[in-house]
Amino acid sequence: MQAPTNTPIPASSPSLAPSAPLASAHPLTDSSAIQLPASGVAHLEHLGVIEASGEDAIRFLNGQLSNDLNQLSPSLARLAAFCSAKGRMQASFVAIKRDNGDVLLVCSADLLAPTLKRLSMFVMRAKAKLRDASADFAVYGLLGQSATDLGASAPWSAANTGEASVVQLYPAQGLARQLWLSPTGAPAPAGPALVLADWQSSEVLSGVATVSAAVVEAFVPQMLNFESVGGVSFKKGCYPGQEVVARSQFRGTLKRRAYIAQWAPSDSDAPVAAGQELFSSQDPDQPCGLVVQAARSAQGSWLAIVSMQTSAAEAGNLYLGSPSGAALALLPLPYTLLEDI
Repeated sequence: MQAPTNTPIPASSPSLAPSAPLASAHPLTDSSAIQLPASGVAHLEHLGVIEASGEDAIRFLNGQLSNDLNQLSPSLARLAAFCSAKGRMQASFVAIKRDNGDVLLVCSADLLAPTLKRLSMFVMRAKAKLRDASADFAVYGLLGQSATDLGASAPWSAANTGEASVVQLYPAQGLARQLWLSPTGAPAPAGPALVLADWQSSEVLSGVATVSAAVVEAFVPQMLNFESVGGVSFKKGCYPGQEVVARSQFRGTLKRRAYIAQWAPSDSDAPVAAGQELFSSQDPDQPCGLVVQAARSAQGSWLAIVSMQTSAAEAGNLYLGSPSGAALALLPLPYTLLEDI
């Protein structure tokens, strides 16, 4: 059932080629100092699951989310954003299609209840049923040699293996990463136990953010690089916020992007958390960005996906919480940003 593989996803693939490092006044710009375990399995209790069933489930979701759910299949998962009418992200999902046709939406557990309530408001006459299925599924993260051989290494490749659904995620430090969903009570995937902080570090180093309650409606999808990691379709039909998202892309109005940041251990006495503001010496009177999600690495430094003004990122001299806060460094992204669609 599981064929472990230690083959890293090639960084030479155009969609995964690292971008050039950005300038920073802080010396910590080499992510090779951060070491992740070569193998491991983590139980991800901070994630929840919404189940969509019924003959109109995919059609309904396709009219609500930023990606083309018509392309969803048991062998292809989808990253997607659920936006407000103003194009601001209210949640992010990994969408998975089960063999029985049901769709599972994996999201931050702290957003599940309000997101489910809002999505349900739009079902109306569609033959679709949405419910909180978190109690029915266990969610795991598989890292490195514990990853299952799916026959394809591209991000968002998927497979239903027995009772489990497995999705290939973006890698971290060259290590494969996968999301594993199986019915509650089913055997856990094989592999050594992985400390949750190590999985969360791998999430940050992958550069693909998960929206949580602390940053609801703070970003349009491109502010988290979603168009560059397969989270937005510009060729599908309408969905809430679609006009704003498209205008941001094609009129050149986007001035914020997501980056990977690191704080030195000596600067790490105070925790880094989603929603904290960032400041630049360019304009110390107002914040230039926000922390999207954070993790403490095994080496003691804090890591975070941050979304900030591109001008501030290029200039460097960036700080957490205030202009006199802990200085941060920006690490290279493990994928290229799309310049056009």
